[in-house]
Amino acid sequence: MRPVVFCTAALLVAVPCVPAQALSNESAGTAVAIALPLLAGGYSIYKGDKTGFAQLTVDTLLTVGTTYALKQFVREKRPDGSDYKSFPSGTSSLAYAPAVFMWDRYGWQYGVPMVAAATYVGWSRVDAKQHHWYDVAASAGLAIISSQIFTTPYRPRGLNYDATIQPDGGMVHLSYNF
Repeated sequence: MRPVVFCTAALLVAVPCVPAQALSNESAGTAVAIALPLLAGGYSIYKGDKTGFAQLTVDTLLTVGTTYALKQFVREKRPDGSDYKSFPSGTSSLAYAPAVFMWDRYGWQYGVPMVAAATYVGWSRVDAKQHHWYDVAASAGLAIISSQIFTTPYRPRGLNYDATIQPDGGMVHLSYNF
């Protein structure tokens, strides 16, 4: 299945799951934030990528855990004035962790639509006056750092081959991943 089609279809399935009376930008953003880790985990399972699933789990737990730890120490007032736990955004962390994982693990083809969806989540949090833009940016930064530490590019197991033909010759590359 093509990456953009897969990601778009999954997000279109997730957003209508929010009750119609509650469908605001904020609640739609929350639905997308919940859908993104489920989508990334489901894709890893679909590919039979147990290592990727484990990396996604560690990335997400580290990103979200660090976010909630920082919320306890950094006293940043929310734009709506409701409390002092604005920095960083937990919902955005939940969205960016799998989005950045998909980019780093499976490539930009999967990462671009996932990061776009995570950016929508961040925008919805700022639009709802729950976070400042820098709360969302910090969440994205935490996800990037976590993914850079724990995520490796996907290499399918088994025999892989590639052929290149040029005017003055050609090349065949064979490799086997264990």
